[in-house]
Amino acid sequence: MQDLAGKHIVLGLKGGIACYKAAELCRALIKAGATVQVVMTEAAEQFITPVTMQALSNRTVYGSQWDAREPNNMPHINLSREADAILIAPCSADFMAKLLHGRADELLSLMCLARPIAEVPLLIAPAMNREMWAHPATQRNMAQLQADGATILGVGSGFQACGETGDGRMLEPAELLEDIVAFFQPKLLAGQQVLITAGPTYEAIDPVRGITNLSSGKMGFAIARAAREAGAQVTLVAGPVSLATPRGVARVDVRSAQDMMEATLSCVDAATVFIAAAAVADWRPAAPTAQKIKKDGSGKPPELLFTENPDILATVAQSARARDGRLFCVGFAAESHDLAAHSQAKRKRKGVPLLVGNIGPATFGQDDNALLLVDAAGTREIPRGPKLALARLLVSDIARRLKST
Repeated sequence: MQDLAGKHIVLGLKGGIACYKAAELCRALIKAGATVQVVMTEAAEQFITPVTMQALSNRTVYGSQWDAREPNNMPHINLSREADAILIAPCSADFMAKLLHGRADELLSLMCLARPIAEVPLLIAPAMNREMWAHPATQRNMAQLQADGATILGVGSGFQACGETGDGRMLEPAELLEDIVAFFQPKLLAGQQVLITAGPTYEAIDPVRGITNLSSGKMGFAIARAAREAGAQVTLVAGPVSLATPRGVARVDVRSAQDMMEATLSCVDAATVFIAAAAVADWRPAAPTAQKIKKDGSGKPPELLFTENPDILATVAQSARARDGRLFCVGFAAESHDLAAHSQAKRKRKGVPLLVGNIGPATFGQDDNALLLVDAAGTREIPRGPKLALARLLVSDIARRLKST
């Protein structure tokens, strides 16, 4: 997906070992559809060469205010006017202080100061030693830069080049890319608190065996990312899946349907939107054993008795907050056939205003999907596409329904 198609990013590099990450970031931005103009300071050139960044960006790198290529000798004006955003990655503690005070003694700082503030956002990816990051001066500078309209993309934590461990590492290129894509997405759910369930549940038979399903959780995780991109505060209750948590999303890991029910009920009072995307097991073994069930040589399998699991969606949809409109509930149906009929029946049975149907065998584990939106007025198909693209369309539809109510 080219999430940044049509965007022109000026990528500024300050001096620091994290410059090596800027090469991968530049490539990632271009793969996402953006054009990238690199501007480097003299200090940055001590860590990575302009030749490398020129090869990756397919554009000549700028480094001097006196660049003779600009007929008017004003690259700080020309470059900033062309940009959809200026991204400083890495941004040193010194450069943050320089930006705060409006100092402009070389091209990159001149460009940041000269940019039209209302039209060209400034995104900052700090990179520094943990003590420099924690210093009160740095924290004050960061707070004031945010107050002045800059967006601080945060830092990572871990082993640093100096040999110490802690906060202050520049975020990884994939993390920065996700944040930048989110920055440009419309904030359709700003102010909303979204609770999402995702993935399968696992119902134990004994300590080594259990019953589950083929859900990968990818659709629910995509919805969580899309909701966060849209400006919502997102909590994701996830069954046993091996997926990375979307940036900025609070995650609660669970195992069984009963675990998921407990986690959902503990979080739902703070939510304004509940999306039940998880493939929750309908039944569980009534009496899982404490020890592994062994074969007895008879050739007969053990007899398993089942009991029905709690209905998470119906329970939430029947709550007082859902009935009086303070909580908007969305259900999911994974069917194998007769999708429209089964989905409409499930929507009525659960008592939700919107239900999203899909064919389970055609989507479990896949990166793409096709959705059927079902409400009281009928159905609407969303053609097959990447799950993140579909998630954004679903979020947009939910935002429209919230606005209309």
